[in-house]
Amino acid sequence: MDSSDSLMLDAKQAILEEQHRRFQALQKEGKWVEAMQQFQTTMRCASDLLSDSLTLLERVLETHRQRSGSLRPGGSTD
Repeated sequence: MDSSDSLMLDAKQAILEEQHRRFQALQKEGKWVEAMQQFQTTMRCASDLLSDSLTLLERVLETHRQRSGSLRPGGSTD
């Protein structure tokens, strides 16, 4: 994971937090139709963040596996 990955996840987390804040504000104001629309947006942001986090985790794990395999005698991954 490099700094650009971290920055991207941080930015998406901040966007998610803002969308959630908007949803809560609309809910408190009793604007239910708008709140439900905002809820959908919030869920899309959450899904996007989770997907990107999973992709990054898979990349990190694959890199770790490759490095671990290359450290063993003969390059065996047993």
